[in-house]
Amino acid sequence: MRIPNLLSVITACFLIGSQSVAVAETKIGYVDAVKLMNEAPQTKTIQKKIESEFEPRRKKLVSLQKNLREMEDKLSRDTAVMSEDEASKLKRDILAKRRDMKRISDEFQDDLNLRQNEILAKFQKQVYEAIESLAKEKGYDLILGQGVIYASDAVDVTTQVMQKLK
Repeated sequence: MRIPNLLSVITACFLIGSQSVAVAETKIGYVDAVKLMNEAPQTKTIQKKIESEFEPRRKKLVSLQKNLREMEDKLSRDTAVMSEDEASKLKRDILAKRRDMKRISDEFQDDLNLRQNEILAKFQKQVYEAIESLAKEKGYDLILGQGVIYASDAVDVTTQVMQKLK
């Protein structure tokens, strides 16, 4: 019975020893995804693209808000001198404008979020491809991202990935 136990111990030692050699030869890198997303040159381009794409609708929304405010000011200022029918009609118009405003605002926000997510998905794909390309070029076995508690500068490849994105 002692021989199988001794054999098991020798085999276990051999396996542990070979694993530590494999780990010692593994090249690991780390990418700070938050820093990458905030500082990549594409980030500013993406922001400008979205702003220019949605600027006409944003201006229309601001104009509608201003118009609604003017109607509400008129109602509060001139209620005493208006006929009951005029005041009632203005109240209905204000209520209709508020509904339109809410609908237009919700549609704007939904469309903006959808477009931001589309563009972000494309950018994330570019980031992934840049990381993969860098890993293959530099011979990395593993690149870590989110969920890393600590990474020394020696394994941080964020700057190199940023260069790839340029």
